[in-house]
Amino acid sequence: MNINLAVLIDGDNIPSAHVKEMMEEIAKYGNPTIKRIYGDWTKPNLSKWKNLLLENAITPVQQYAYTVGKNATDSAMIIDAMDILYSEKVSGFCLVSSDSDFTRLATRLREAGMQVIGIGEKKTPNPFIVACDKFIYIEILKNQEEQESDSDEKAAKEDTIDKITRKEITLIRTTISDLSDDDGWAFLGDVGSLLQKKQPNFDSRNYGFEKLTPLIKSIGQFELERREAPKSRHKLIYVKNKPKPKTKRRTRAKKS
Repeated sequence: MNINLAVLIDGDNIPSAHVKEMMEEIAKYGNPTIKRIYGDWTKPNLSKWKNLLLENAITPVQQYAYTVGKNATDSAMIIDAMDILYSEKVSGFCLVSSDSDFTRLATRLREAGMQVIGIGEKKTPNPFIVACDKFIYIEILKNQEEQESDSDEKAAKEDTIDKITRKEITLIRTTISDLSDDDGWAFLGDVGSLLQKKQPNFDSRNYGFEKLTPLIKSIGQFELERREAPKSRHKLIYVKNKPKPKTKRRTRAKKS
């Protein structure tokens, strides 16, 4: 189901470098019928955005900073979001910011039954991340063709890839256990959905893999099995936890 989305961008808090990739990512989750970006367009720091607005059909919203040190952009975005919510024209929101000030807004929109997708940099505070249904890091939305053709881009990509830790592996193992049948197998699609609910910023691309299947395979602690899907040419992928290796107990030598 292709739902209508309202895309609200905090222009003061988000770099313009990968707006094209960002809009392509948003299109995977719904139809962005409302696209607005907020900021003080009299300031030179927003000049890079101006050429990209027409190309991506994003409507700029002028918001002057009435008081030094106060972010009027946040208030304008929040007021517009509530107006859009009550208009009932969309079924979801995409909040593009790395600012934790939008945590309460994300929570309120979800309370109203809206799907909320967050997009921001890796510096985004955790409260805003977990307030969203899904959170995507801008660092992973770089054009693949540019990365493959430019060695500097490749090096930059390597710098942004996270190394999967024991915490994430434990999360995957417990999620498989939560969904597994009597034989320990769980449908990988369900595993991915539950991982997203448990940790909104969980994304295989954060660890250098385009899909969840190769990420799971790379860890080496899980079994994968492809099964024929009923009435379909596609095969379904199931996953199972491998038994944890038993650790040998060390015996202390008795003193003579």
